[in-house]
Amino acid sequence: MMARMAFDFDAAVTAPFRMQPGLRRLAPGATQLTPLAPGSRHQREKLGVLSSFAAESLIAVQGFDAGPALNALCRLAAAEHPEDFAWDGDQALARRLGVAASRDGRFEQRAAGAFGLGDEIGRGLAGIAPEWRLAALLCLAFAEDFAIVDGDDGTIPWLAVVLPSFWAPAEKVGRHFTQVHAPVADNTLLLKAAAGLIATITGSEPWERFVWTITAHSRLHAHPAHVDPRRWALVDLERLMQQAWFRSERQSFIAVPGRRQAVFTIAVDVQPLLEVANVPHRAKALHDAVASMSPAVLDYRGLTAVREPLLRALSMLAS
Repeated sequence: MMARMAFDFDAAVTAPFRMQPGLRRLAPGATQLTPLAPGSRHQREKLGVLSSFAAESLIAVQGFDAGPALNALCRLAAAEHPEDFAWDGDQALARRLGVAASRDGRFEQRAAGAFGLGDEIGRGLAGIAPEWRLAALLCLAFAEDFAIVDGDDGTIPWLAVVLPSFWAPAEKVGRHFTQVHAPVADNTLLLKAAAGLIATITGSEPWERFVWTITAHSRLHAHPAHVDPRRWALVDLERLMQQAWFRSERQSFIAVPGRRQAVFTIAVDVQPLLEVANVPHRAKALHDAVASMSPAVLDYRGLTAVREPLLRALSMLAS
């Protein structure tokens, strides 16, 4: 199994709930990437998505050069996890997957992988456009997905997001930060902080932030085109805690040397809500956060219909 992603529950789940940047400096020695064990849940789901819906996941503005950002990302991956990943400036090697991919789109299966027939990753890359194979290998080697933030114009010109959380990468590419977050409920603090936030994350220091929600969707992949719109309608409210899920993201920002750019990393995790809330102080924190959400936030997160039964269940666990 892969190491649990560094989602900080106590820092993320607070009341009153506010939609805000919530950035904090990365602690000394903390890593930004999470290697995936061969055949892990994240890797299998990502491989399935890339095999079927790569065009929905790998998207860029025409003519954008992602080379410097990919170089920065590969350098960090090799520095943080040399036992899992190597980078020589041109070619990356995902050691535990036995696959290498180059900047120019060439790839090779150097050794059998450790799950399935052993060549799943190589066969998956064969079906992906050459210019995206290095990015796809990074997505399959690590739990994180990736996007590039351009500090010069405040846009997101490139995305390799395989496990989006109820949003479509195609609707975000090339758009300004404020446009990307315009649909977010109670977004005043986010939008007011936009200019400063972009300057901060494209600077030289690494940052992280955390987001979370409660959902009836159990899969990591939550592209809106592939999510059942009925979700909560299919849940037995008397057994809500057994059928609900805690969806979290740990996001971080990797500076791109020589550019006003940052690689935005997104590590999604989905756990049974009962496992997360089966500790009184966590159940209370979740109760208080949900209780303090505005009607707009509840609606945006799809929680309006289940607010009351959810609060009752969390209150019982907190007592």
